[in-house]
Amino acid sequence: MDEARETTHFEIIDKIVAPRLPRDPSPKRFKVLLVYPNYSMVNLLPTNIGILTACLRQNGFDVGLFDTTFYRTTEKTLDEIRVENLQVRKFNLEEFGVRFKPGNYLEDFRKKVEEFQPDLIGVSVVEDTWPQGKELIEAVRDHPALVIVGGVFATLAPEVPLRCPDVDMICIGEGEYAIVELATRLWKGQGYTDIKNLWVKRDRDVIKNPMNPPIPMDEVPFGDFDLFEKERFFRPMQGKIMRMAPIETDRGCPYKCRFCEAPSLVNIYRENTGQYYFRRRSWGKVREEIEEYKRRYDINYIYFNSETFLAMGEEEFDEFVAMYKEIKLPFWMQTRIETLNDKRIRALEEVNCNRISIGLEHGNEPFRNDIVGKGFSNQRIIETFKLFRNSMIPTTINNILGFPGESRALIFDTIELNRHLCSDSVNAYYFTPYRGTAMRKDAVEKGYVTEDQEAGAVITGKFALNLPTISREEIMGLVRTFSLYVKFPKEEWPEIALAERFTPEGNAKFAELSKRYYERFFDHDFKQTKKSCMTSHSYEAVKSITEDLPC
Repeated sequence: MDEARETTHFEIIDKIVAPRLPRDPSPKRFKVLLVYPNYSMVNLLPTNIGILTACLRQNGFDVGLFDTTFYRTTEKTLDEIRVENLQVRKFNLEEFGVRFKPGNYLEDFRKKVEEFQPDLIGVSVVEDTWPQGKELIEAVRDHPALVIVGGVFATLAPEVPLRCPDVDMICIGEGEYAIVELATRLWKGQGYTDIKNLWVKRDRDVIKNPMNPPIPMDEVPFGDFDLFEKERFFRPMQGKIMRMAPIETDRGCPYKCRFCEAPSLVNIYRENTGQYYFRRRSWGKVREEIEEYKRRYDINYIYFNSETFLAMGEEEFDEFVAMYKEIKLPFWMQTRIETLNDKRIRALEEVNCNRISIGLEHGNEPFRNDIVGKGFSNQRIIETFKLFRNSMIPTTINNILGFPGESRALIFDTIELNRHLCSDSVNAYYFTPYRGTAMRKDAVEKGYVTEDQEAGAVITGKFALNLPTISREEIMGLVRTFSLYVKFPKEEWPEIALAERFTPEGNAKFAELSKRYYERFFDHDFKQTKKSCMTSHSYEAVKSITEDLPC
């Protein structure tokens, strides 16, 4: 992001005016049940539920929680799939008390509603979790509580949850102010059909209220995670189990990736409020939040919940480093290539940055720029990864396979560039045509999906496109062998090609190669892994880039 554009963004942010969240701690006989449909065992605390809990509790409301994380709602968890696909190290959370609940989540939800007797049920969903959320809502349709659905899915595809007869209203955009006002009006017996950010069903019509401007981040309360089980704080990082809390440093993203929903949120807020959605919390407030979580929850690891953490100017970065030097808890964040330089990498290492995830997405530069919407060059990412040569911060490269227009040859461009960069680990995800994204429109126009077709999980491959240029099965095989192609010598590629196949022979070969991969790359600490990467391969230059290899 160029500095002139960045300055403009922050000038806009400074002018945002939004209603302050009300504070009324007097107790109220009104109960709100927050519902969090989640992937099985994705044990990372949701900032949105924590913040909504805080908003409601600070205003005297009785809040309950139903969280599906510890129910086995799928045959394999996403982490089990990622371990199988060689994307993360093996780990065991059971010794920390993290295990599946024995019951059925729908039956347990009905019991929860019967016992808690909520007056309002709030369900927060993304597109992948909407089917589960819908099942939960339908399971208690005989209960008189009103049902509101929120989250990015309700904002970008409002027609879908509104089609559900058991949904009474949805929240468009941020819900902090809306849910407090809704609960207050319902508690007082007042009308609620004119509350901003709410679309409310009324007979056969839907009342679509205007949106509040984005809430200044310093006015958003810190998350209240007291309702979650203590086991929800544990999360594996590099094979170790940490007690982790998410810190929301900003909202939105200044970039315009065509597979991502963030640009649509920016557009919706600009069109409806005239305000810019991307804004950041002050570092003083971030520090207060971290200190509170250390005190309340005894955390020892920070996950910075930000689309692009380092999307900031140098002065603001220096302020972050100065603030964090006195905290120094290990932390993880994700960012983009354009936001990294030698000074920043050295400073991040000094303040205990434990891992950086970087989105490459695609290795073919014209395809990445024109189709994916990421404007950096291959040369830029190569030069940036050279800077990590003398840093012990582990890096993860995120990639996506199966874009509209993808082919096997294009996927191998992505593999080749990943081989060139020597990151600690690589991720390969399936392209998923989420509603509200530019690439969803591409997929619909090309006939790869229909307007009403639901997207599937980004990791499981449930919705991998069956393209005219490459089959769904071939995409799935390349996802599971992606790390092998990136890390193993090219002499072994014929064996890896066999491991792509979901046949007895292919599965046996994949198991054999996976065992070797773990022994070589995951059964050592990061320094050994990096040394292996730097000395064990004969890397080839990526076509038309450079022979000066970073390794």
